[in-house]
Amino acid sequence: MHAIADTTALVEEGVLTPDQARRIEARSREVMVQLAVNAILCFGIIAATAGFIFWLAEPLAVALTGLLMLGGGLAVLAWGGAMLRMFGNSATLIGGGMLLGGAAIELVDKHEAIAGWVMLPAGALVTGICVWRWRQGAWSTVFVLGAVLLMGLAMHLAGIELLLQQHEIGSPLRNLVLLYYTAAIALAGWLIDVRFVTALAIAPFAQMLETGTSYFHAAYVFYSPESTLTILQMAALIGLCPWGAARLAERDARHLRILAILGFVIANLCALVGSLWGDVVGETVWGPGRFRDGYADWESYAAARDAFRANALFISEGVYSVLWAAVLAAVIFWAAQRHQRGLFNAGMTFAAIHAYTQMFGSFADEPLAYVIGGLAAIPLAWGLWRLNQWMAAKQA
Repeated sequence: MHAIADTTALVEEGVLTPDQARRIEARSREVMVQLAVNAILCFGIIAATAGFIFWLAEPLAVALTGLLMLGGGLAVLAWGGAMLRMFGNSATLIGGGMLLGGAAIELVDKHEAIAGWVMLPAGALVTGICVWRWRQGAWSTVFVLGAVLLMGLAMHLAGIELLLQQHEIGSPLRNLVLLYYTAAIALAGWLIDVRFVTALAIAPFAQMLETGTSYFHAAYVFYSPESTLTILQMAALIGLCPWGAARLAERDARHLRILAILGFVIANLCALVGSLWGDVVGETVWGPGRFRDGYADWESYAAARDAFRANALFISEGVYSVLWAAVLAAVIFWAAQRHQRGLFNAGMTFAAIHAYTQMFGSFADEPLAYVIGGLAAIPLAWGLWRLNQWMAAKQA
């Protein structure tokens, strides 16, 4: 685990020497500067690539310019000095992005009927070549090869998604495809060792139960029509990731930890929905589904829905609110004990969201609820404090 330390205070207390503190601060500064440089470089490359494609606006011109920049960038990386390496990286990535991005845009815009059938294998081929060269030894820097790998993977997955949309393929095949998206993105992030890419795998994983982006009058990015089932899905992910991380090297374990944190975030978003409207478990999975799922009229859908709800498991918003608060308290305490800073911060954030939501959404006109909640928090805090003392004494 990474620990945050006040080097000034540690020097004053005699824990660190001034020289040791300066070395720690220098390493931290180097990591932050490298992150800033890479972020600026990535945004610049994306902007230049898109700009060239739409400015030239002709397939032949885009292809020729991309080939020239790709060849020039590889030449600089092969024979240029260290001072020119950043320019070689940039030219290579802009060239590769123009070739792949330009081809994808041209296919979708002018040849939509065959676009998916071309993008799917072409993207897979580029991805496979990059994975092979990554394992054998890169032609260029790992930054360039990893970026081109992601470009190829994006084209491959976009081709699959285009075919699914064109042929109106839904559940259960679409659920399996979303699982494939999850595995492909997570494996790519693990291979190139970029946790931001690994984190993106949570999006298709959260969509597996057909979550969407609309949330009545607001937008919470992930809205689940099956709050309880999605929470159970994320709970399995949260449980498996720390278990696997404890048995792997740090290089691999940190990818599982980021997925666990994001799974916790999605679970809390689902709990937020449940705490406001409750949840009829399974209504859109093994129940009547939604009105758009082929019903002739609203009356037939409403009849099927009411018949299902009469015997279905319903978790009310009040039960959801209490359970969510209890789970958040347990997670916050556990994360503090285990120094899991990511889960701790996420837990505290959602505790504030939960309190705010219930304050204005459920108990705005119930002052007694605040009294009960506030008084209940006092013995709970005392109990957690005593539990922490007992655990500390036991470890000592």
